[in-house]
Amino acid sequence: MGCRKHDEESGSCVCDAVTAIKKAQDEVDNNGRGDCRNNCFNSLLSPNGNTNGLDTVPFILQTKKGEYFYSVGAIGRNDCFQTIFFRVESVDEDNCCATLSMLRPDSDLDFDKCCVDPTSICDVDELERTRYCIEVDLDCFCSIQCLDPNLVGDIDHHCK
Repeated sequence: MGCRKHDEESGSCVCDAVTAIKKAQDEVDNNGRGDCRNNCFNSLLSPNGNTNGLDTVPFILQTKKGEYFYSVGAIGRNDCFQTIFFRVESVDEDNCCATLSMLRPDSDLDFDKCCVDPTSICDVDELERTRYCIEVDLDCFCSIQCLDPNLVGDIDHHCK
């Protein structure tokens, strides 16, 4: 299957996954599907209800060219950062568009010309929630990889 808009009945796998993540975050509950450790529908938040305080399913998106999608937060500030890590804030299911907040990694990502050097991703131990958001068309992506919610700390309160 190629990276393209699916028919109206099947939808878009990335759009469907982000929509499911949003619902899971809203419910802070387990959807109970899948066996993969990083499956977007697995018990990422809590296996039996939210007793762990987690409310974010962090994820990485890849473009149709296989490159990690990245964005920049805090532009014009001393604490400007680049990230490939996101949290869904809202989804427009009709248009398959979403508002994503940027998660700040605890180590800088390296770039090789235009793209993120994948080896630098392995240096990230923690993600911090921020209030920096972007709007994306989910049909522009080919893959999504969910990450462990335990990577995400509290929201960065010095961002306004």
